[in-house]
Amino acid sequence: MPTPIVRLKRCAFKAGRLSDGERAVPEEVPVALVYDGGTEAVMMASPADLEDFAVGFSITEGIVASPNEIRSLEIVEEEAGIELRMWLAAPRSVELAARRRRIAGPTGCGLCGIDSLAEAVRLPPVVGAGRSFSADEIAAGLRALAAAQVLGHETRAVHAAGWFEPGRGLVAIREDVGRHNALDKLAGALIRARENPARGMVLLTSRVSVEMVAKAAAIGAPFVVAVSAPTALAVRTAEAANVTVVAVARDDGFEVFTHPARVAEKATADVA
Repeated sequence: MPTPIVRLKRCAFKAGRLSDGERAVPEEVPVALVYDGGTEAVMMASPADLEDFAVGFSITEGIVASPNEIRSLEIVEEEAGIELRMWLAAPRSVELAARRRRIAGPTGCGLCGIDSLAEAVRLPPVVGAGRSFSADEIAAGLRALAAAQVLGHETRAVHAAGWFEPGRGLVAIREDVGRHNALDKLAGALIRARENPARGMVLLTSRVSVEMVAKAAAIGAPFVVAVSAPTALAVRTAEAANVTVVAVARDDGFEVFTHPARVAEKATADVA
């Protein structure tokens, strides 16, 4: 299996001169998500935490509702990339086959493997109340995420998604060349560990797009913190899905775009 970090020789120009050396860069490989013998998607991803990726993608994309609906999972390295081969239990297997037949019809728009524009902007599930977090807890989560980015520190070229629970710290972190992949891997890690996403906050090193909100809502995570700004559609979607979006988060502050009642002035007791 490929390693997630590769060291490449390069020439660097600095202080007016060229010098030889090397740089650590992230590996990037095609990873195919294969269900019941048919490929659902091919993602360019980091070749790490692939079981988490398979489970997380399957749940955040609505292919299964729980890991129990995946009968088997095999990671197969091919010459051109990696296949995550999954076989689904009934009735999910039947539902996926029916969806494939529908998408293959002549009326599909072909947008990201879905069959209509309406489906492209469908609302994710509405999450529960969750709990509130203080500014100090948000800052603590961001510090913990920054310190734990092993691939990020070495390559400066990957995204990270983490899950922080006050009193426990940074429970899980996953890194990937793709921000969606990092969040899917985090989702899979939390689900496989039987964690309750409503008890903590999802932390992102990327911007907050609508897909990131939808993936967080799919696992029942009501609190998302990101270092970059959200898109307008992400904010509208988060508002409808009862997800708090805290963004442009820095050491000296942050901005709250939706459901600010979950941001407390002081640390509060767990109400999840």
